[in-house]
Amino acid sequence: MMSRSVLGASLAAVLVAAAPGLLTAQEVADTIYSGGPILTIDDAMPRAEAVAVQDGHILAVGSLADMEALRGEGTKMFDLAGRAMLPGFVDSHGHVVLGGIQALSANMLAPPDGDVSDIASLQQGLRAWMDENREAVEKINLVVGFGYDNAQLAELRHPTRDDLDAVSTEVPILIIHQSGHIGVANSKALEFVGITDDSESPPGGVIRRGEDGRPNGVLEEYGFFNALVPLLSQLGPDGFNEFARAGAEMWARFGYTTAQEGRSSPGNVAALRAVDAAGGLPIDVAAYPDVLAAQDFIEAEVSQDYDGHVRVAGCKLTIDGSPQGFTALRDRPYYDPVGDYPPGYKGYSAITEEQVNEMVDWCYGKGIQIITHANGEGASDMLIAAIAAAEEKYGAPESRPVLIHGQFLREDQVDSLQELGIFPSLFPMHTFYWGDWHRDHTVGPVNADNISPTGWVRQRGMMFGTHHDAPVAFPNSMRILSATVTRRTRSGDILGPAQRVDVMTALKAMTIWPAWQHFEEEEKGSIEAGKLADFVILSDDPTAVDPETLAELSVEVTIKEDAVIFEAEEGVQKTDLFDRPFLGDPAGAHLLLHAMNRGIGAEAPPACLLAPEDCRRLFGAYIAPM
Repeated sequence: MMSRSVLGASLAAVLVAAAPGLLTAQEVADTIYSGGPILTIDDAMPRAEAVAVQDGHILAVGSLADMEALRGEGTKMFDLAGRAMLPGFVDSHGHVVLGGIQALSANMLAPPDGDVSDIASLQQGLRAWMDENREAVEKINLVVGFGYDNAQLAELRHPTRDDLDAVSTEVPILIIHQSGHIGVANSKALEFVGITDDSESPPGGVIRRGEDGRPNGVLEEYGFFNALVPLLSQLGPDGFNEFARAGAEMWARFGYTTAQEGRSSPGNVAALRAVDAAGGLPIDVAAYPDVLAAQDFIEAEVSQDYDGHVRVAGCKLTIDGSPQGFTALRDRPYYDPVGDYPPGYKGYSAITEEQVNEMVDWCYGKGIQIITHANGEGASDMLIAAIAAAEEKYGAPESRPVLIHGQFLREDQVDSLQELGIFPSLFPMHTFYWGDWHRDHTVGPVNADNISPTGWVRQRGMMFGTHHDAPVAFPNSMRILSATVTRRTRSGDILGPAQRVDVMTALKAMTIWPAWQHFEEEEKGSIEAGKLADFVILSDDPTAVDPETLAELSVEVTIKEDAVIFEAEEGVQKTDLFDRPFLGDPAGAHLLLHAMNRGIGAEAPPACLLAPEDCRRLFGAYIAPM
């Protein structure tokens, strides 16, 4: 079978070689896009009037008159109606399968993405969701809420088991912090996963306790993951197929034509492939399984080529946790952490330095790309040291290693990234969602200006990617764009004006640079002849509006290989996904309910309060934490 890149190159060659004025059947466009600004993200031709497409690839880019020369009787004319067209967005980091949780759970997000502002509104949101989905709750015997943020609650604390018990003591309830690294369980959920008064915190995690010494329901890192895994593993493969389908649909709604499944698992890859085989995966997904749990699978499955819309692209390693949740590993104490922390508290790593070195060495030795979650300075130091050792042993990498997040990078660490050829996938959405929190509590007003240091990166001429880390946040492309350009916080502060970049640079960090990150720059990331016809149509030209209004732009249409995979409905907001828990698909709802209801508490062990490797062995086939 001819690969997509070879096919695209062949089409471009046919166009170039054809005699001027002589239109052959091979040159007739299937579709011509015109009628609005076209931002190509191609420095050689930044803007165009029209784009001609054939067989899912871009045939030519240029003036409308030139594209009209490729029009035949069957050519469709796609009128942009004044809207702006760009290359489809490429996800620099996210979790598309678990992103389905956002579409299939109670909305616990703070404004502007939800309505939770205090413990009472959180409780009311859970009660309302349970009332609206009573039949589902009765069948599933589980309630999941996603996106609460203690930094945005009036009480400035995590909810507890008592707060959730006030909602129900009969049904297990698990609410997930917006970071994806902390959760809260009610008494019934703690009972289900086997957490008792005698339970000890697992390696790389914490089971928090109240003043009475009993678990208070708040679970950090592996304390949380070990509870999440057995609860969600009851979904079985059919349930995770539904998560994959819902997640892919959500990514498409925000203009993504390529998603990432970061810290994946063999089961998640199987779900993606099953959904794709059934025609339910509209976008490409590059999966990075957890290297600590799936080395054999990675080595056997890794490929630069897509099988349908899915490929295993490399390894994922996670060193530390959440900066806003105070679980990221710093090189100095947190500024003013909110909670019961000892003096000089710096956070902690989820794995050992020996494991970091071993896994980086393994990936380098196999020539496999590694992407690594490191938020705090201490975690980034561990990664930089491990990669420096691997490059001394194996030579400069051709595998394009990636740092994921790097929230608290020091400037000398950015120098090390450049020296070692590490691609930074940064998270400037933090400046909006948690900028005020970072300024006041995690790193303080001086260092907060330099979180997600896109300015430092560009001063050195480096490429970078920007991401949403969904389900940590909505995969909201326009919120990413706005945050990268303005660095405006929820309170209206500008966090680190020297780290801001211009709109075109921010767009490259969502298109051509993450395409390079994934070794896909020859097929994606810009509108050029021979590349895939992956496009996003926005309500307006982002380079022509007030930067302060970028977040108000909307994704109107998403196009994958010349096929419309999403078109906005008038009056439907992106966040309505939470109000449509099964995306309007009764068959999908039935499938999910059946999968979740099947075998709950029957065959699987009731708990995973084990070493992380034992937890992965028992449940890792279906789910891997973020």
